[in-house]
Amino acid sequence: MTLTVPCLLGLESLVAEEMRRMGLAEVRAENGRVHCTGTMADIARLNIGLRCGARVLMELGSFPAPDFEALFQGTAALPWEDFIPRDGEFPVKGYSLNSTLHSVPACQAIVKKAAARRLGGAYGLETLPETGSRYQIQFSIVKDTATLYLDTSGEGLYKRGYRARNMGAPLRETLAAALVLLSRYRGKDPFCDPFCGSGTIPIEAALIAKNRAPGLDRRFAAQKWKNMDSRLWMDAADEAQDKEFHGTYDIWGGDIDPAAVELAGHNAALAGVDDCIRFEVADAAKFHRDSEYGQLVTNPPYGERLLEKQEAGELYRAFGRAMAQMPPKWRILILSSHTEFEQCFGRAADKKRKLYNGMIKCDLFMYGK
Repeated sequence: MTLTVPCLLGLESLVAEEMRRMGLAEVRAENGRVHCTGTMADIARLNIGLRCGARVLMELGSFPAPDFEALFQGTAALPWEDFIPRDGEFPVKGYSLNSTLHSVPACQAIVKKAAARRLGGAYGLETLPETGSRYQIQFSIVKDTATLYLDTSGEGLYKRGYRARNMGAPLRETLAAALVLLSRYRGKDPFCDPFCGSGTIPIEAALIAKNRAPGLDRRFAAQKWKNMDSRLWMDAADEAQDKEFHGTYDIWGGDIDPAAVELAGHNAALAGVDDCIRFEVADAAKFHRDSEYGQLVTNPPYGERLLEKQEAGELYRAFGRAMAQMPPKWRILILSSHTEFEQCFGRAADKKRKLYNGMIKCDLFMYGK
């Protein structure tokens, strides 16, 4: 079957590399999503093991949908009864881009009606109870071609389960993991985040250093599916645990807010990596390390409103002065949406990468080779 992993724009190559490392076949990336071929066992492996993907979708079919009749007939032709039992709940959501059928609510209604017609015929029911487990149907209609999926993940993969609360504007765990991977951190060098907030970046760094699968401590929608053997999930978890590393790591997170530092420590304990990370109350403007090598990855305040933007600019100036004193072989990655970041920081980035933090368009400013 074809499996599709949506992701934040700019992370497609990272997700594709993750999937290749997991041994998936025919991996191919496009804007905002990565496809592969796989089995039911791979659904479990991807959900448990992916660090940067948003969710895992199982593709049921794709067909031209220039009008509502074509959408209805194409949907009704798919074998929904092979996956959704007679009591299964099957809500519908999706999107349409550059297509004649541009009304998403109308398309949702058509897909729901067509799937219900097919399932009702298969089970001999006029009305389907929908009292059982959830089988979320998703559709995309792009340039008049409809593709229909079942969502195997449920809640997004960024919800690892370790972050009960966050400090202000949260950085999604999937994006935090991507920043760590882009820094090429693998657990050997010192790793620091001077604006750690609720600890997401250092926690993801610790999970990467230990090679611990991020989905081991949560549940997924397809675990309740009747057509998916529970042993596949146990096997995937066992495989992931067998690949874990056990070592000593130098991972540090600092924040000027004591409440953030306390929360970061709590989240690290929930993630099972509190033994790998030191959190301290610290001023980023005074940050320094003497070690010759290391990775610094951070997500400082952006300042989306005018006054806050001015304050963020001052913060970047102070932080830039501290970074100018760092040993030259440190690799420094800073995510920001501030349009004048480089001027404030006092140094042009060696490399930049466009990313999205939620709906906020950002640049990842990368310093060092």
